[in-house]
Amino acid sequence: MKKVLILLMCLSFSPSFAQQNDYFYNIPEAPESFSSANILSRMVDALGFRYYWATSGLENKDLEFKPNPESRTTLETLQHICGLTDITKNTAIGQSTNFSTRVIPTDFKSVRAKTLQDLKDASIYLKSKPLSPEQEKMIFESDNGGSEYPLWNLINGPLADALWHTGQVVSFRRSSGNPLPSGINVLTGIKKD
Repeated sequence: MKKVLILLMCLSFSPSFAQQNDYFYNIPEAPESFSSANILSRMVDALGFRYYWATSGLENKDLEFKPNPESRTTLETLQHICGLTDITKNTAIGQSTNFSTRVIPTDFKSVRAKTLQDLKDASIYLKSKPLSPEQEKMIFESDNGGSEYPLWNLINGPLADALWHTGQVVSFRRSSGNPLPSGINVLTGIKKD
């Protein structure tokens, strides 16, 4: 299992691999059974599918768009989502998130690649192990100390927030004149060409 984790970590830092990542072009096949790990990984897959298409084909005008002066730009929103998916991946693989040392990319291509890779790593890892919500924790560290939350908080915290902000990206791109590509069905998780 450690070898699989090390391979996933190495791949997540490989830009060429991550940029070609089409894992979420369609939502991955559903697991055959319900378990806490399968349900959580399916939520990650749903986010990955929505994020993949929300960010596909974004142009500079889209990335710079913000609905009002107090809002984040689309790129700033994507960076925030990247931070949330970093937490998701770290929690899935049983690592803490250290806010003092983590680095969120600043350019769109790298932000998108890291976000999709983090979601893929989290999904694959969650599917590969039994999950005990009572034992698994979401752990944060910083220069000011640390905190720990039950696994349930991953769902109502980072995952729900990332879904929320992915919807904002869709709204922002429509407002900047670049709607989603046609044929995306979020109910079935399939992109019809």
